[in-house]
Amino acid sequence: MFNFSDNFFNKVEKKTNVGKKTILELAEKLQKTDLKNETTLREVIQQLGQMTGKEVSKEKEDKIINAVVNDQVPKDIDKFF
Repeated sequence: MFNFSDNFFNKVEKKTNVGKKTILELAEKLQKTDLKNETTLREVIQQLGQMTGKEVSKEKEDKIINAVVNDQVPKDIDKFF
């Protein structure tokens, strides 16, 4: 289903304190979600904030939503980490 190396998951876990199992569960959920729906996106952003212990400001949330809705998210997710 997902083709990420353990190195990728280790980088993510180191930066976010979120484990591989949680990441895979979230990824599976996101595959079934309409990411162009603003309400859904806001829920996902808040859930990620809670998982990582980071507060996401309204301004930052709006920027993330704008980027996703307008297809401005980099395709190479490994570069995020």
